Amino acid sequence: MEESAFNALAEAELARIEAALEACGAELDIETMPGGVLEIEFENGSKMVINRHSAAREIWVAAKSGGFHFRHDAGRWVATRSGTELYELLSQLVSQQSGSPVEVTAG
Repeated sequence: MEESAFNALAEAELARIEAALEACGAELDIETMPGGVLEIEFENGSKMVINRHSAAREIWVAAKSGGFHFRHDAGRWVATRSGTELYELLSQLVSQQSGSPVEVTAG
């Protein structure tokens, strides 16, 4: 996939992620930074960063529990190590960091 196509795809996905996080019911503050970066701050002061990584053609998530890389495959973003779908893993990570069960779903 060419870089421009990846960037357009990743930007659209980051916008969906932001909307899904805003709708998930967790107490968090989301800031959109230049260059395709979402910075999420939780009520307890912990942070999560979600960004596109153009060189690798991946979306990266840096959470309290570790770093995760997602590749676009057959219309879905899947974790490169576990094969877990992006929103499934985001639900787990946001639940862990917020301290309460949360479901993050694509809109």
